[in-house]
Amino acid sequence: MEDQLIVELFLERSEQAIAELDHKYGNLCRGLSRRILRSEQDAQECVNDAYLAVWNNIPPERPDPLSSYICRIARNLSLKRYQSNTAQKRNSYYDVLLEEVSECLESAGTVEDEVLVRELSDYVNRFLGQIKQKDRVIFVQRYWFCKEIREIAKELGVSRNYVTVHLHRTREKLKFYLRTEGLLE
Repeated sequence: MEDQLIVELFLERSEQAIAELDHKYGNLCRGLSRRILRSEQDAQECVNDAYLAVWNNIPPERPDPLSSYICRIARNLSLKRYQSNTAQKRNSYYDVLLEEVSECLESAGTVEDEVLVRELSDYVNRFLGQIKQKDRVIFVQRYWFCKEIREIAKELGVSRNYVTVHLHRTREKLKFYLRTEGLLE
């Protein structure tokens, strides 16, 4: 079913909207959540919470594209659950991902820094728009969808070394770009 028809079902408050959303994007959201949380049960709970959030937000919102909207909600809920689950633990899979890009991105710790985080997000998005499509796909698959290097390599039909090298080069380019824009010292 087309995204706009699913959104219309939400606007009509039809329970079929959630079934159609799950049919179309459920596997994508569960996979994303599972990669962050490493728990099938927690992943399913986060996806269900994401569906509830979509139900509560449409109307008034009319997301376009719907896939990005639902993935963003599922990812954010999964990250919150991850932080809750690992408050005292370190060195987990997601921490490794964060370490990889930590040299490029400074994290915000307070509400006051939220504006800076949005600005940084805009710069990262501009940077991603300037690099080769294959590098962008690899970067987004790794750091947004939290996929393992072997998984990305298999999907793209390249070696793990190819993915690793391209991720390293892209991170270096991102650092240079952010320095050029005055966001890093």
